[in-house]
Amino acid sequence: MTMIVRNLQQVRDRITTACMAAGRKPDDVRLLAVSKTFGADAVIEAMSDGQRAFGENYIAEGVEKILALRAFQSAQPAQPGVPPAALEWHCIGPVQSNKTRLVAEHFDWVQSVDRLKIAQRLSEQRPPHLPPLQICLQVNIDGGANKSGVAPGELQALAREVAHLPNLVLRGIMAIPEPAIDFAAACALHAKTRAVFDQLNASGVLPLRLDTLSMGMTADLEAAIHSGSTMVRVGTAIFGGR
Repeated sequence: MTMIVRNLQQVRDRITTACMAAGRKPDDVRLLAVSKTFGADAVIEAMSDGQRAFGENYIAEGVEKILALRAFQSAQPAQPGVPPAALEWHCIGPVQSNKTRLVAEHFDWVQSVDRLKIAQRLSEQRPPHLPPLQICLQVNIDGGANKSGVAPGELQALAREVAHLPNLVLRGIMAIPEPAIDFAAACALHAKTRAVFDQLNASGVLPLRLDTLSMGMTADLEAAIHSGSTMVRVGTAIFGGR
C-alpha cells in the first residue's frame, strides 16, 4: 500500500466519521483530491485507489497534468467491457482573463468564478463538443481584503447572470474562510457560507436548484461537513506537505 493510498483511506474514514456525527450519509459528501504541485504519478496512485475527482489551483500545471493522465490512460491495455476511468478535473484557483480558454477547453468544473466577465469568457470559449462547464461561484465569506471571491451581498446578482449563460451549469458556491481557532469557530464560519447557499436557493432567481456547497479542507473538513458541505477539497492529508 502506497502512502497516497493509505492517506486516501484515512481521509475517507474521516469523512465517514464526520458524516455519522452530523447525522448525514457519507455519500452526501464528495472528496476532491487537490493535486496542485504534485506530479502526474501522484494522481495515478490516487486514481488506482478509486479517486476520480482532482482539483488544480494553477491552470498551466493543471492542463499539463490533464494531458499526461489522458496519455497514460490511452497507453494502458484495453480491458474488454471495462472503460477507462473517467476523471473529473476541477479548477479551484484564480482564473485570469488570459487563461479562460485553457480552462474552458480542458477542465470539467470551475469553482473559483467571482466575476461575470470570467463566466462570460468561459461560456464563449467552451468547445461545442464538450458538455457544459460546471460552475461554482467563489464567495469571500469573511470579507478578507486580499482574498478572491464575490461579496455575499453581491452573490445573488452574479448568480442570476451566470445561471443563464450558455455552455455553463451553475452548481453551487465555494468558500475558503480564514483558519479558525477551534471546531466551534470553524463551524460558525462555515455556517455563514451555508446560510448564503440556502438563501440563494430560496431566492427564486435561479432556473435550477444549487446542489454543491464546496467548503472544508484538510484542517477543517469535520467542521465543514457538520455545517452542510457537500464537497471537501483535501490536498495535504492525501499527498503530503508542499
